[in-house]
Amino acid sequence: MKKIGLRRGIYILPNLFTTGNLFFGFFSIIRSINEDFVAAAWAILFAGVCDFLDGRVARLTKTQSEFGLEYDSLVDLSSFGLATSILMYKFGLFYFSRIGWAACFLYFACSALRLARFNVQAGNVEKKHFQGLPVPGAASLLVTYVILYSHVLGGGPTESYLVLAMVFFVAPLMVSNVAYRSFKSLDRSPRTHFLVLVFVVVGVFVLASAPQIVLFVISLVYVLTGVLETIFRSHSKIKSFADVMKHFFQAGPKELVMPDEIPPYEEEEEEKQKEMLQ
Repeated sequence: MKKIGLRRGIYILPNLFTTGNLFFGFFSIIRSINEDFVAAAWAILFAGVCDFLDGRVARLTKTQSEFGLEYDSLVDLSSFGLATSILMYKFGLFYFSRIGWAACFLYFACSALRLARFNVQAGNVEKKHFQGLPVPGAASLLVTYVILYSHVLGGGPTESYLVLAMVFFVAPLMVSNVAYRSFKSLDRSPRTHFLVLVFVVVGVFVLASAPQIVLFVISLVYVLTGVLETIFRSHSKIKSFADVMKHFFQAGPKELVMPDEIPPYEEEEEEKQKEMLQ
């Protein structure tokens, strides 16, 4: 009985982190309504931490389930889709009237489409890359900008064309075919573990020194990395095709070489045709 109870507890553990994600998303909406934008933005980041942990715990304990997948996607839509849309609208997009709420709805709709596509493709795609910008990644770029803006300028809502442009930029990326690294299938060699440990130590030190700036820079780099890698791969393919065509036109068409003698089997065919005509 104790083993059964322990096993049930292990199955519940990932869903507890998912519920924590849901709580922080709900808390962010309340803070946005009360115009406490920094707290709302931090709540979404904490929701991202819970989202990372629920998947990691589920894989480590081998308790992945279809229920967990669906529950996680619904919660992600709530925290990184709806809560983030409300935050950005209250933070400054309401100044743009119809364009502002249309941008927020576009972001929310793309979040839903991205998560639906992820659920459909779960288990059928490679684990090294995501197809399209992950919803938490899009949300992190927007909310870390809110934190950075409030830290640097110390202001509240603002009519910012940069915020509007960022929303219109990340929304299509979520439903695009741009590949983003997932970091789920890292090499488990001792060398990789050592490098990860070094990055974590350095990251914690840098993050502690200027968290508002560092978090935004990390989010921005991740979003741009997928775009730049896609452009680089496309450029490489175009260059390879251009080199092939250049070689073809420089070499010119090959001359048609006629055989000196007709092969024996062709002579036999000609004789048979002559006999049939006679």
